[in-house]
Amino acid sequence: MDRDIVEKAARIAHLDLTEEELERYEKDLTEILDYFQMLDEIPGEDAIGFNPLIVADVLREDEPRTDIKPDLLLKDMKTYDDYVRGPELS
Repeated sequence: MDRDIVEKAARIAHLDLTEEELERYEKDLTEILDYFQMLDEIPGEDAIGFNPLIVADVLREDEPRTDIKPDLLLKDMKTYDDYVRGPELS
């Protein structure tokens, strides 16, 4: 990381850094970026995830079906032409 970027980041963060601190942060940030670059070079990174368990889709396909007969459900409800009435919205 070059010195101009470290100075700009310090200005944005409202930090008044000394010359010694600027040099130290430039060195530290360069090391951090190097570590991230090393992580990008790990072979097979696409196949390895953070979750040790294989996550698979366990949902079933939607299949329309009627478990309870509609007439049985509607027999004790106030309906109008087989529609259930709800409260009026104002």
